[in-house]
Amino acid sequence: MKIKTSYNNIINYKKYLKVTEAVTNYLNQSGYLRIELPVLSPSLIPESYLEVFKTEFKYLDKKENLYLTPSPELFLKRLLAYGVGDCYYLGKSFRNSDPLATLHSYEFTMLEFYKLGVDYMGIADEVLKMLQYVSNQVESQKSLTAQAGKFKSESQNLKITYQDKTISFEKWEKITVAEAFKKYADISEKELFDQQMFLTKAQKKGYRIDGFSYGDVWSQIYTIEIEPHLGNKGYATLIYDYPKEFAALAKLNKDGKTAQRFEFYIRGVELGDCYTELTDWKEQEKRFKEEDRLRNKSRKTAHPIDNEYIEALKYGLGHCSGIAIGMERLGMIFADVVSIDRLKLINIIN
Repeated sequence: MKIKTSYNNIINYKKYLKVTEAVTNYLNQSGYLRIELPVLSPSLIPESYLEVFKTEFKYLDKKENLYLTPSPELFLKRLLAYGVGDCYYLGKSFRNSDPLATLHSYEFTMLEFYKLGVDYMGIADEVLKMLQYVSNQVESQKSLTAQAGKFKSESQNLKITYQDKTISFEKWEKITVAEAFKKYADISEKELFDQQMFLTKAQKKGYRIDGFSYGDVWSQIYTIEIEPHLGNKGYATLIYDYPKEFAALAKLNKDGKTAQRFEFYIRGVELGDCYTELTDWKEQEKRFKEEDRLRNKSRKTAHPIDNEYIEALKYGLGHCSGIAIGMERLGMIFADVVSIDRLKLINIIN
């Protein structure tokens, strides 16, 4: 094992700290409560696309399986149901089987925040304000003041340069998933939401479908043909209304096909994932069972389902939405580097 660092990493790391400080300031001044949470849990929310880390607690004859949390969601939503109010977590999360690459690490820093009384588009408005605030603090380094939840500065600096491209935070570029598939992959809305038609179209486009699920092929096309176009037209892109198959914890739209979920991108880099929270405990329990079945089918690490979360929903989770943002990726954008490794003081190399 080798440990490596560099002078440039130190400079980039300091920029990353400025981003995290600005994010924290914005959320604190906007009335969000910062929550400290465990990173080990005896049960997890079942998510079919995620692999997890398993460990074991031992004391004398006592043994208990524990799992590193892939997100703070299971704890934050319980607290929301029990009345904690608008809140956020900024700390470590863990995901197994992710390749160590420019945008991935098995240990990473996640920002996750929840706001009561708003849907996913309410969170979109909040995120845009936060990005404007961060841009002002990081880019101009001028003192900002808060007045009635609105942030002002003497010099509005709402633009950054990332990889030789100017990105403005004045507004979102908005596009639905269906519009994006039609525009960039020549897949119609009808084909997108009919699994057999979708697989047939994918095969005609040259994708292998034998032995692969609708979700597998959909993710391939999304990664190859959609993502590179997002956040490349001078603004961050908000892509929204994903097929319901890709939003296990999200509220569905009235069309019954799409979920109230968005992601946002800058220069093809996905930075955050948001949805209007599903509050129907019966529907959530049904989806948990299906996700657990898919996990078992794909032979992912088995873990107990977080039934206490279902109990919290029974108690009553109010109308709310939340978002998870990868902080290293956000720091990477503001530091104008192409890999999250460029932000780390310590890089461990096998």
